[in-house]
Amino acid sequence: MNYTKSLQHHYQPQAGWMNDPNGLVYFKGYYHVFYQHAPHHPIPWKEQMCWGHARTRDFHTWEELPVALVPSFPYDGGGCWSGTAIVKDDKLYLFYAAIAAESTIAVAVSEDGVNFEKYAGNPVIATYPPEGGPDFRDPAVCCMNGVYYCVVASGHPETQTARLLLYRSDDLLSWEFVSVLGEWENAKYAECPSIVPLKDGKCLLATSVCNLDETHFFQIMIGTLEDGRFQCELSDRFDKGPDQYAGQVFPDENGDPLLITWIPGWKFAGFVEGIDIGCMSIPRRIVVENGRICGRPLETMVPLMQSTDTALTMTDDGFVVSRTARPSLTHTGEVRQLQILHDEYIMEIFVNGGETVYSLLMC
Repeated sequence: MNYTKSLQHHYQPQAGWMNDPNGLVYFKGYYHVFYQHAPHHPIPWKEQMCWGHARTRDFHTWEELPVALVPSFPYDGGGCWSGTAIVKDDKLYLFYAAIAAESTIAVAVSEDGVNFEKYAGNPVIATYPPEGGPDFRDPAVCCMNGVYYCVVASGHPETQTARLLLYRSDDLLSWEFVSVLGEWENAKYAECPSIVPLKDGKCLLATSVCNLDETHFFQIMIGTLEDGRFQCELSDRFDKGPDQYAGQVFPDENGDPLLITWIPGWKFAGFVEGIDIGCMSIPRRIVVENGRICGRPLETMVPLMQSTDTALTMTDDGFVVSRTARPSLTHTGEVRQLQILHDEYIMEIFVNGGETVYSLLMC
């Protein structure tokens, strides 16, 4: 497998390490994709994490832009970790986990979407509440009914629960803690949440959860925000991995939710000596069909996809994808439709209109 070949249909920076997508947003005619980035090293933790930055109009042609955030103050000297973006008054706000002795929440602002200035009053959330814990990061910001909300991922060691903590603000700069928005038992912490208002008055909430045994799952939920608590009406874990991590949902230019995730995930850090093989997935459109949440390939990506692949073999009860050095992927269940994007060493498979999605490193 030649990992030095450039991917044709997946974004990756020209140099350096990348992981979690951050701050996915439509702003002034472009889709902006920020991401965790070590610009001078192909493997992580050789330098503090920054926010890499690229933009596109169509998710086919990409423009890599200067690094958006670098650690530069005592409150973020340990790294500018994951977060989200929001547009207010024709300005772009980036919210991120500022890492020092303790993780806090900070913000940077831009008028042109390229150059960012950190807020002089950072951090805007200076510590975790008693309902949280030291794992306190990955702010997700949205506006619903004229109120700004920030969802922060955390954990509660005493009860061994992963938690999402809810804050509110009238101006994006002064925040007050509201409540525990949601929680998962027998877990260490939540990670990389995103929250998107939907056109029917409901909202979409997504998060990764780290179990006590260090396994992870990614969950997407649709429901309502009532009295500081998320009331889930529909939930799905259609994104089955196995080689992806830290998916983030964001509204497209029409306000409809899209999902982008990082491929291939932490277990492949340093997998190939001297280069980073990570990339962003293609966008998946989040839809509800027949009572299920599905992740479909973005319409402009469909012409790139095939219904067969030499690495995929149909079986009596599903299919198997063979890989060169890792265990095969086995899908069990009815297969009515397959949409496959095979891009050098990356494969994305959409089963039955996105009822199940697989992201694979073909090693």
